[in-house]
Amino acid sequence: MWRNRRFEGLDVLVAQRGSALLATAVLLTGSRTAGEDLVQAALERLMRNWSRVHGDKEGYLRRTLYHLAVDRWRLRRRRPEVLAEVEPPTQDDGTDALHLRQALIQALALLPPRQRAVLVLRHWEQCSEAEAAELLGCSVGTVKSSASRGLTRLRQLTADWALEGAGTKGAGR
Repeated sequence: MWRNRRFEGLDVLVAQRGSALLATAVLLTGSRTAGEDLVQAALERLMRNWSRVHGDKEGYLRRTLYHLAVDRWRLRRRRPEVLAEVEPPTQDDGTDALHLRQALIQALALLPPRQRAVLVLRHWEQCSEAEAAELLGCSVGTVKSSASRGLTRLRQLTADWALEGAGTKGAGR
């Protein structure tokens, strides 16, 4: 009985916010399986520190997600991981959105860790600059500059897509 009460509220947190946490983790890692591993590692850390975490357990869990993701990026810098290439869609069979999403995730994976974390926090999680700064443990100015540089880099990486899309659609006519 004591064991059931020890992590009281964890099951509700995971049931209510688990999907959103997993979606964030997938964006941070670039794949669903790696995202699941990241969420699991963050939940393990939360459970180890459950009695010391007072107040916002989800906030602690989100901070842990971001910190673990940055740790993994640093490891990957030492041991690079190769992501699969996505070929541009050749027919309009409803998979265009899936290809675009995968390509965006791959472009996001090419950004430096801080820029990637800031963009996920600001544009996916809809956090304010101050909230993102608090979660990442940096200044608001760092969040602003990282977001600006990250968006500029994403625009550079995706600039060819618009040209390729226009050429593909025009070729069919």
